[in-house]
Amino acid sequence: MFEVTDYPNEKAAFYRLLNQQATALISGEEDAIANLANISSLLYLSMRDVNWVGFYIVRGDTLVLGPFQGKPACTRIPVGRGVCGTAAAQKTTQLVDDVLAFPGHIACDADSRSELVIPVMVDGVAVAVLDIDSPNASRFDLEDQAGLEGLVSLINKAVNFKQLT
Repeated sequence: MFEVTDYPNEKAAFYRLLNQQATALISGEEDAIANLANISSLLYLSMRDVNWVGFYIVRGDTLVLGPFQGKPACTRIPVGRGVCGTAAAQKTTQLVDDVLAFPGHIACDADSRSELVIPVMVDGVAVAVLDIDSPNASRFDLEDQAGLEGLVSLINKAVNFKQLT
């Protein structure tokens, strides 16, 4: 598997290949849970310096834990609370260099120091979030954000999120 560490100056190439791998994993599979589980695993195994990767599914005013890789996590997060809840409420990506400085951060894993959370939108409504944590402060940058937003866009077209509501 190709990793960013193989070509440290080639993040764009990494994300192009990641999208190709993700497309191959979910192509032809109709079950949303199976697809999100495989995407979580792909990201967890492909990205360096991450300690948690997964999805939270919006159910009413709560984010409920979905498929993930990493330590056991918070099962429910109120929309509007923490980094994940803020991403869902504001319908915008949250790129957090230092989670300890984020107002209302919910510490599901005390080892996490930075976080990138991307909302999954369907018809203008947040239906889930992709959450990626790192034990390193400032692990994620705008290139990671753009690459992962592209991945979320790709899976949003292929995964039937209505199965999850």
